[in-house]
Amino acid sequence: MRPLVAIVGRPNVGKSMLFNKLTGQRLSIVEDTPGVTRDRLYAPCEWAGRKFDLVDTGGIEPGTDDEILRFMRAQAEIAIENATVILFVCDLQTGLTASDQEVADLLLRSGKPVVLAVNKADRTGHTDPDIYEFYNLGLGDPVAVSAVHGHGTGDLLDQCLKHFPAEDPVDEDPDVIKVAIIGKPNVGKSSLVNRILGQERVIVSDVAGTTRDAVDSYFENEKGRYLIIDTAGMRKKSKVEDRVEKFSVLRGTMAIERCDVCLILLDANEGVTEQDTKVAGLAHEAGKACVIVVNKWDAVEKDDKTMDKMRQDIRRDLSYMTYAPILFISALTGQRVDRLFDLINYVNDQASLRVTTGMLNTVLADATARVQPPTDKGKRLKIYYMTQVGVKPPHFVCFCNNAQLFHFSYQRYLENQIRQTFGLEGTPVRLTVRERSEKEG
Repeated sequence: MRPLVAIVGRPNVGKSMLFNKLTGQRLSIVEDTPGVTRDRLYAPCEWAGRKFDLVDTGGIEPGTDDEILRFMRAQAEIAIENATVILFVCDLQTGLTASDQEVADLLLRSGKPVVLAVNKADRTGHTDPDIYEFYNLGLGDPVAVSAVHGHGTGDLLDQCLKHFPAEDPVDEDPDVIKVAIIGKPNVGKSSLVNRILGQERVIVSDVAGTTRDAVDSYFENEKGRYLIIDTAGMRKKSKVEDRVEKFSVLRGTMAIERCDVCLILLDANEGVTEQDTKVAGLAHEAGKACVIVVNKWDAVEKDDKTMDKMRQDIRRDLSYMTYAPILFISALTGQRVDRLFDLINYVNDQASLRVTTGMLNTVLADATARVQPPTDKGKRLKIYYMTQVGVKPPHFVCFCNNAQLFHFSYQRYLENQIRQTFGLEGTPVRLTVRERSEKEG
């Protein structure tokens, strides 16, 4: 296990900006509104040859009545529980507050090593005397930092490294399957993550749009190793008004880009909505292996035909991804959730499948003998050969005499023949047409 450094503090002291500075990536949403980072957010980090994970938490607001702020406090406490070192961030410009003292007391009770960072020390060249009041927290020497300019971050990481255990020689397993859970807001993505992990890992609330960041969780069971990415619910563009919401949609799209398998969550009570087709379309266009997961199945009144009827509706409404298997689950009761991992492994294997050129061309010869390639004004399409050039998704290139004659319908026919022969269930297939003269062929 890599060491985990948790950045904590009251809202709006610059935790997310410091997180972004230390990781060198713009992962955390930075906005000068208290309570923007609601969930914990992880990122790998490296300093002085040591690799560790950094976690950004929602601000701890002691004794709050606000539901979301209470959630954030609970999330921060879970991060503190799992942390190797706690990086406590205060604000030099506002000075020491009663809330800072309450957070410090909470950290001292945890018994974990704490490094105190006093942020917004943006002036260089001399020590601001205001920093000395932070000794009153009883957490040792404060380190003056500027998350905006990066001053003091090296000293800060040096202090964190002192508390790391000896290095674990075991490298990270390269066989981890990255799984993004995507869907419109309020379909139960966070509930599914919590069901899989068996703990309150992500905020679950019946307020649509509670998860704003894409959040990573490592998970291991007898079926394999997984990185579960819970994404912010993606709304229609017209409804994406505030800037924070825009970042969340972008984050969901980025989560799709970096995953191996997408679980597309639908609400069984609503069926496929227009927004669902857009979300699924993003995964399809990105070439990701997909499983369509119908959640809240326990809440549907059903007879022996309900499941078949819903399956037909999904196939009709998501006609461009007939390759994706459909699973009906309930994140609330756990119904069929264990079957997800078999499907994740299966579609990931299918997306990684390599087919030899010899086998492909046997299928091609058989397909062209069964259905003649199209002709136009006396010219007939000739397909010389086909080869696979990539995986995730499987990508095939067809060399022919005239690309214009290679109609879309014939491409679809060949794709279906390849699927019938080799399976490739759960993954899109890319087919590229290249023209070459008969002499070249």
